[in-house]
This record gives sequence, C-alpha cells and structure tokens, in this order.
Amino acid sequence: MLNQYETVFITTPVLSDAQMKEAVGKFKDLITSNGCELIHEENWGLKKLAYPIQKKSTGFYQLLEFKADPAFIGKLEIEFRRDERIIRFITVKLEKYAAEYAEKRRKKINAKTQSEN
Repeated sequence: MLNQYETVFITTPVLSDAQMKEAVGKFKDLITSNGCELIHEENWGLKKLAYPIQKKSTGFYQLLEFKADPAFIGKLEIEFRRDERIIRFITVKLEKYAAEYAEKRRKKINAKTQSEN
C-alpha cells in the first residue's frame, strides 16, 4: 500500500543554481530509485526565512509530492540529515482531503502555465 506524501525542504542560499538543481535531483532520484512514484515538484525559489537557521536568513524552497511505502520515509529523512546542503525539511503524509486539495492545486498551476504559453 503506497501512501501519498509531500516533502518540503530548504537548501542553503550559498549554492549556485547548478548545485541546487543537483541537490534536488539527488532526492528525486532517491525517490524514483526506491520504487516510489514522483507525482509533482515545485521550485518555490529563494525566500526569506522566519528566523535565522545556521546563521542564514534566506533559503531555496523545494516541494516534492510522491507516493511511497511508509518504510521509505525513514530512509529519505536520513538522507536529508546527512546532506549538508539541506538546512530544514518536513515530510507529511497526505490524507484523503489533503491529497484532493493538492490535485486541485496542481491542476490550477498547470492551467496557469498553459495560459501563459
């Protein structure tokens, strides 16, 4: 039984664009290589933090939405802790209504990008 999860992590702001994409790619590969299904990803960009973390006041936010076996979440969080580029992360299991809301939000974002093109 695969559950639906959403994880948001913040990378350190001192990374170059290529380094940030490499860090995000590492976690996307980790998710897909463990038999999980990556549903959606969003790059929220550089944002100001509510309070300083490791003497940094900004960070690059990234959202990944995926379906996974509950046992995989422990592996994912260990990798977040080991990676020095990640300054904060949170993984949340989406219950039925949250998953429906996330799907509506994805459709709204896709419609917006389609109308811009």
